[in-house]
Amino acid sequence: MSDQVTDPRYLRGAPVKDRILAEVNAYVKTAGRVGRLVSVSIGDVPEVAVYVRNQAHAAQKAGLPFDQQLWSGDIAQDECKALIQKMNDDPEVLGVILQRPVPAHLNIRSLQSAIHPLKDIEGMNPASIGNIVYNDVAMAPCTAAAAVELIRETGLTMEGLEVVMIGHSEIVGKPAAMMLMAEGATVTVCHHMTRSVAMHSRRADVVIVAVGKAHLIGADMIKPGAVVIDIGINQIQSPDGSSRLVGDVDTEAVKELAGWITPVPGGVGPVTVAILMRNAIRAHARQQGAGWRP
Repeated sequence: MSDQVTDPRYLRGAPVKDRILAEVNAYVKTAGRVGRLVSVSIGDVPEVAVYVRNQAHAAQKAGLPFDQQLWSGDIAQDECKALIQKMNDDPEVLGVILQRPVPAHLNIRSLQSAIHPLKDIEGMNPASIGNIVYNDVAMAPCTAAAAVELIRETGLTMEGLEVVMIGHSEIVGKPAAMMLMAEGATVTVCHHMTRSVAMHSRRADVVIVAVGKAHLIGADMIKPGAVVIDIGINQIQSPDGSSRLVGDVDTEAVKELAGWITPVPGGVGPVTVAILMRNAIRAHARQQGAGWRP
């Protein structure tokens, strides 16, 4: 049996994902017809297909209709926005998922802004991210929300928890920090201009890492018993020429010190997909309140 299953220090994503999808499925059965999710991929990008398959599988388990659309890689910005507007106006569309990356000639932020906030189940519209400042986290970015969900799984009390967020991206680091502050945690955000990341991380009850540098965080940067949430996904080459996925944390070294640690893969990723489905039913509830009837 895998160490990830038997070692209690691992914060595995699969059980959390299954619980959330069961909750979503129960909502869908009660709500009846809720409309469909539309996944939009622009151009043929092999790694995007993996994300879409995972989302489609999660949607099936949750009982949500899932429509996959592949748009041409040379589509114009204005045409993209016009198609998004059609989905905004279509009462049969519950939520829109814009897969990344998109071709270089397209402005991703502009396209994300074009998705109506009530259909923005990824939480990428600036309005969705801005709402977090006011403690409205119902439609938060999925990866940031997944990190917070996994911290809850430890059973630790959020109020007064010392959290160090390493990485300050607009879609993970900043929203995760704001969500944790909304729950009463004391949050320090470190970035590439922070003078000594280790000085901050060594005093933290929880360390969240989302930088994109393999094995950036070692055991010397973690307090004994801390929670370590590793959001990084990096592909590295082994001496034999094979490749494997690793996180931003040196998991084998850090797990001997940490109280809890998320594996890569199998930690934050599965929960992120489940949060996307949970955002979908929250979108449905809000759309109903706004008078939209799929």
